[in-house]
Order: sequence, then C-alpha cells, then structure tokens
Amino acid sequence: MHQEMELSKKQQAGLALAALGVVYGDIGTSPLYTLKEVFAGNHPIPLTPENVLGILSLILWSLIVIVSIKYVVFVMRADNRGEGGIMALIALALHDAKGNPKHQRAIMLVGLLGAGMFYGDGMVTPAISVLSALEGLDVATPAFRPYIIPMTLLVLFGLFFFQKRGTASVGALFGPIMTLWFSTLALLGLTNLMAHPGVLKAFNPAYGLGFLIENRALAIVAMGAVVLAITGAEALYADMGHFGSKPIRQAWFGFVIPSLILNYFGQGALLLADPSTVVNPFYHMAPDWALYPLVGLSTAATVIASQAVISGAFSVTRQAMQLGFVPRFEVKYTSEKEQGQIYLPGVNWGLFFAVVALVLGFQSTNNLAGAYGIAVTGDMVITSILATVVAARGWGWGWRKAIALFACFLSVELTFLYANILKIPDGGWFPLLIGSLVFLLMSTWKRGSQLLSERLSDESIELNTFIDALEVSMPTRVPGTAVFMTSSVGHVPNAMLHNLMHNKVLHERVLIVAVQVFDVPYVPEIDRVDVRKLKADFYSVVVQYGFMDEPDIPHALSFCAHQGLAIEMMETSFFLGRATLIPKMASSMVLWREKLFIAMFRNSSSATSFYKIPSNRVVELGTQVVL
Repeated sequence: MHQEMELSKKQQAGLALAALGVVYGDIGTSPLYTLKEVFAGNHPIPLTPENVLGILSLILWSLIVIVSIKYVVFVMRADNRGEGGIMALIALALHDAKGNPKHQRAIMLVGLLGAGMFYGDGMVTPAISVLSALEGLDVATPAFRPYIIPMTLLVLFGLFFFQKRGTASVGALFGPIMTLWFSTLALLGLTNLMAHPGVLKAFNPAYGLGFLIENRALAIVAMGAVVLAITGAEALYADMGHFGSKPIRQAWFGFVIPSLILNYFGQGALLLADPSTVVNPFYHMAPDWALYPLVGLSTAATVIASQAVISGAFSVTRQAMQLGFVPRFEVKYTSEKEQGQIYLPGVNWGLFFAVVALVLGFQSTNNLAGAYGIAVTGDMVITSILATVVAARGWGWGWRKAIALFACFLSVELTFLYANILKIPDGGWFPLLIGSLVFLLMSTWKRGSQLLSERLSDESIELNTFIDALEVSMPTRVPGTAVFMTSSVGHVPNAMLHNLMHNKVLHERVLIVAVQVFDVPYVPEIDRVDVRKLKADFYSVVVQYGFMDEPDIPHALSFCAHQGLAIEMMETSFFLGRATLIPKMASSMVLWREKLFIAMFRNSSSATSFYKIPSNRVVELGTQVVL
C-alpha cells in the first residue's frame, strides 16, 4: 500500500513537472516586461520608493487574489469531467441553464465573446513574449538592435513551422527548461533582494491601496500595466484536462508563485538601488557574464509559452467544431498515443500571419503592451460571469453566495478592464478587433447551421412513413450496406431521396447514421453507438461523441456488432449530401450574414475527411437549399 502511495506521489510530481512546461509558460515569462512597462513604457509612472512599493504590492496581491484564489482554488473546481477552458465552462453553464432558452442564449453569446477574446490574446502572447526575450540583446550591446525584429520573426516562423510535427518530440524538454527558468527567476530575484530587503514591506496590502488612493490620476495607467503580471492565468484552467487539477495546484503553490514573487521583488530592489536600470530591469538583474545565456534561456521559455497558447488555440478550435460553433477545419493528429496532440493547418498559419503583423506593426514590447491586457481581462471577466452561473446552479451554492464570491473577483477584474480600455488607442483595438471578428464568425456559423437544419427539416419526410410507403412498392435491392449520413435519424436523408430518384435502387441493408455531440468531454466507447432495427432491413444508428472525442465513423460503426449489426466495411458505401446554399431576402438572418455563412459553409472541410470516411467508399449527391 505504501509503495502504491509512493508511486502515486512520483506520478503527481511528474505531472507537476510537465505542467510547468505547458501551463505556466505565459505567466512565467511576464517578469520580462511587466515592471519595465510600468516604469519605462509608453505611459511611465515616476520611479519613486513609494511607487515601487505600491506597484510591487499590487502585483503580489493580484497574483494571490486573481490567480491563486480565483483560478487555482475556485474556478478549477468547474471541471467538465476533468476538462477545463472556456468551451468546457460554456458547456457546464448551458447544462445548468437547461429549460430556460433566454438564459442559454445569453450564456452562449457571452461564452462566444470569451472565446473570441481568447484568440485575440493568443495572437499577442507569442509576439510580445519572444520579442521581449530578444530585446535582452539590446542590453548587452546596442549593435544588436537592428537584428532584434528579424531574429524575432525567424524564431516565430520556426515555432509555427514545426507545429505540423507535433510537440511530442520536444515536449519532454519543456518541463526541465521551465524548471531551470523558474529557478533562474528565483535566484536572480533573491540575489538582488538581499541588497535591498526593504522592498519586502510591499507584502503589506496597505502600500498597494495607498498608491491607488494617493495617485488617482496614475492609478488607472499603472493598473493597465500591472495586469501584465497575471496574463496566462486562463491557461491554468484551460490545460486542466491534460494534467489534472492537483499537479497544477502543486506546481503553482510549491514553485511558480514563490519564484515569480522573488523575481518581481528583486527587480523592485534593483530599481531602488540603481534607477538607471529602469530601461530593462529584468536583464539588468543578471551579471554581465550571464547576459547571453539568460537571453537564450528567456527565448526558450517564451517559445514554450507561445507553444502553450498555440496548442490551446488548436484544442479550443476542435472543441468549438464539435459543439457546432465553427465550420469543420482540417485536423491532423501528430501522436499515436496522445489524443490531444493535434495540428490544424488553417488555425496555425492564420495565427502566424497575425503574429507577424503584430511584430512588424508594433516593433517593441513597449508598443505591444498597449495591445496586451484587454483581451486577457475581458476573458477573465467572462470566466467570472460563467463561473457564477456554474457555482450557483451546478455546485448548489445558490445565487446569493455565488454572486458574493465572484463579485469580489469581478471588482478587481473590472478595474483592470477599465484600465485597459484606456489603452485601446495604443493598440488595444487589435485584440478587440480580432475578438469581435471571431465572435461574429462563431455566432453566424451557429445561427446559420440552425437555420439550415430548420430548412432541411421543413422539407424532410418522416422516416417510418417513408419505409411503410416503400414496402408497398419496393425498389430493386442490391447487395451490400448503404450508410446515409443525416442530422436527424427520424427523417429521410436528402441523399437517399436523390439516390432513389436517379439510381432507382436500394442496398439490401440501409443505415441512417446521425452524429450527436454531448456537452461532456468524452463518451465511453461502450456508449459510442445506439442501434435501432427498423422495418425492411433499415437501421437507425446514433453515433455519440463528447466535444473532446476524435470523430471516426468507420471505427464507431464497428461497435454496432455488439448490438447485432456486423458491418463489413469493404461492402459498405457511404452516401453524403452536399448542399448548395442560396441566400434569400427577408429571411430570419440578414442577407450579409447569410452570405457570410454560405462562404464559411463552402470553405469548410469535407465531412469525408472530418469523419475519417474512406474516400473510395463515398458517394456525394448534391442538393440546393434556399436559406
């Protein structure tokens, strides 16, 4: 028994180490630019002992209140069968609001806005992280200054280019590198802290509150920079499914937050001892001999931080596809063992070009800091709103208790959000623009899909009635099995009607197959299919997936054998309908959104590749649908 406990502890330690490499990259690289932005950014505040203590206190208590208490203690309890992230939270909140269509619609819209903010944040993170690391070369010698932007673009291209090979091959290095990174943060901070230990007074929250009260004009500007210290908090929740909540909590409280606090306080001590280091306090903490190795380690850490954001974008996009919020994208699986190791070429290169545009457009971390923060704080506010619904309904707290708790977090986050709204002219418009665009696309796809389903349903024939009519005058039956994909097993698929109209035959066995995605991460394989035998050798088959499952129709149909329906794939043909959509004036969607939905529909990945159906066994039959 003791040996099992020891093994369990080793496994937990291994997961905590892996979590360091994936979960904490973003928040762990924030010391590169946070204090620099506060005291030497585009809107610097005066470098005085009182201001240094006030800012350090605000950073410390933001890490404690928002990250430690809100995310690590409370929000990570809102897991959807082990999975976290904005899509899992939307699914939980929608489940808790069942029976109230107005609440469900409001939750869906708020959640989609949060997903849009996530993508906006995901574009800024790689740009500001890698650029801030390579700006350390400028501290070493100004001769490197002209090469910083080209080197940043080169590193970013390498990062995005190697996504197609998967992270499994280099993932094993992430944990040790980030362990070295956080150890270096702690060591640099401790060394400088010993020279000026008076900054430890900032542990008293009175210094932070005093700064806000005495510097009301500067306070909002300062809060817009302080929020940079907590970017990446969403990753703790989003990556919970990969590692579990316990290892993430252990890594945070045992190693990450102590290292971050030591480094921030060390930078504060250095600023008080030598105000000239304000141009880049992080790199000035290191002795001259360690500067180039530190730039190399910082670049590796920021690449890992960017990798976590990119992987998160892939994961969120796949979840959104399964839940019907975005069109089908091409998905490639880069690992035979890890289901979560996926690569989406369209998302990958779209992110890359956005990141390149940011680096070329903003040129420095000082300028990029203006674009950073508003998407992060917007996401945090939306998470608090959705978590309130889950706590009130799902956890049984009741509205009063849930609102009382999350109102405390919202009061801080709304202050951060207001501070970042002031940065909209300085670059905050970019993630807002991206977030709004993603929200528009997602909401248009969801509404358009509902409208298409309604139109097809209006024109469809009830399946049992259709089979009864066939029995009166049965067409010629040919050997083999025909699979007709449909969105509703109770109605006749359009592809079947067209096949009968043109070919005048039916296969000896006909399967009407519908895919149903539930608001849970995974459906056990024992529940993968639900088979019902109908008359005249017709079968109704519902294939059931969770939003994290990998769709594979041929594999799913192999489970039909357990319910008395053995399928020989070499004798099976798949009939798919391919609709041509026609916009219509005075529809329930405005015309420009109809045209946008039609363009998205036309460019979505084919059902054949998405459901892994062998292309040599597919027959596609076209139809026109007026929206």
